Amino acid sequence: MMRILFAIPHYYTAEGGGRHGSEGGDAERRVRATRLCLAALQQTFSESQGLSDGRGGVRLHAANPDLRATITIALCTTGDSHLVPHLEGCPFNHIRTNAEPMYLGFECHKVLRSGLGRYDWFGYLEDDLRLADGLFFQKLAWFNREFGDEAVLQANRFEIADEPAPYKLYIDGNLSDPTLTPALQQIEEERHIVATALGERLVFQRVDNPHSGCFFVNAAQLAHWAAQPDFAAPSTRLFGPLESAATLGIIQYFRAYKPARENAAFLEIEHLDHRYLGKILHPIPGEPSGLRLG
Repeated sequence: MMRILFAIPHYYTAEGGGRHGSEGGDAERRVRATRLCLAALQQTFSESQGLSDGRGGVRLHAANPDLRATITIALCTTGDSHLVPHLEGCPFNHIRTNAEPMYLGFECHKVLRSGLGRYDWFGYLEDDLRLADGLFFQKLAWFNREFGDEAVLQANRFEIADEPAPYKLYIDGNLSDPTLTPALQQIEEERHIVATALGERLVFQRVDNPHSGCFFVNAAQLAHWAAQPDFAAPSTRLFGPLESAATLGIIQYFRAYKPARENAAFLEIEHLDHRYLGKILHPIPGEPSGLRLG
């Protein structure tokens, strides 16, 4: 059975007013997003899923036993600035630190490193992301068989809305300034790669915005990265500390790809704390492909 270690930075303060939901945002909404993040990992990869069978009385069968994994979730916090008391019922290991809030992600790196030798896959994700693809790690394993452990596949992050009309928006497109990340990654090296899976031609590409708020690597990849002298060292080199924790090491020590626009859904993760859809961009009723500003 596959063994997966997830590390999640979690922070909340009612004070502030920063652009992130963890700083002065709605506490109830933040609790809801974090619960959904934690619950999705259980619902998707653990034994917490079943099939009801009405024959001979109501019975329950295990669902997806061949895809099931042994998972450990580490929720990293700092001081008392968190919402852990409101997350009762969601299994996780509470890792308490004294880190500066914006640098919690690097504490998560240390947690992941401590799992080397005991886990097959290692995942880092921000606490407002929902991963609900039961084949997620099978896709990653296939990708590495095709292209080697020198390549890492990043998930496409998306937001969804049902009002005033249904829409799905992938939020990490090209940067307005394409010169920001080339100094940190060799983007032109094997920029486009192609493979066939399930009878479909799939395209993957290196992009100037590799950030997704998460990363997922296998044991060999983490061992390689953890051996680098700057592993888990706090940094702001990629946009800021949050983005650096999620993405900087991935683009420095691997060829980082995302599924191309034509097959963006091949590997994706939902952003629960909307930053764009419903705030900056709004679906237009009667125009299925339309969005309006404002």
